[in-house]
Amino acid sequence: MQRAVSVLEQEFPGQIHAQSVDATTPESKAVVQALGFGNHGLVIRSSTGKSLWSQPDHEVDMAQVRTALQELLQGG
Repeated sequence: MQRAVSVLEQEFPGQIHAQSVDATTPESKAVVQALGFGNHGLVIRSSTGKSLWSQPDHEVDMAQVRTALQELLQGG
């Protein structure tokens, strides 16, 4: 999953910043729980940190992630 996330910056050059975060740290565990994830997932956030879209755990579908990014970048 980390590789797939890092490739997103190449697919959307200059438009997004992708970051993989260790979901096992105490701070991250609290975020994971607040997002309703079992133990990990993928979140699209605004530049201010607001959660705009997410998929939990093993439900992450990179095609859906790309679609969500395209829609969000177009103002959707």
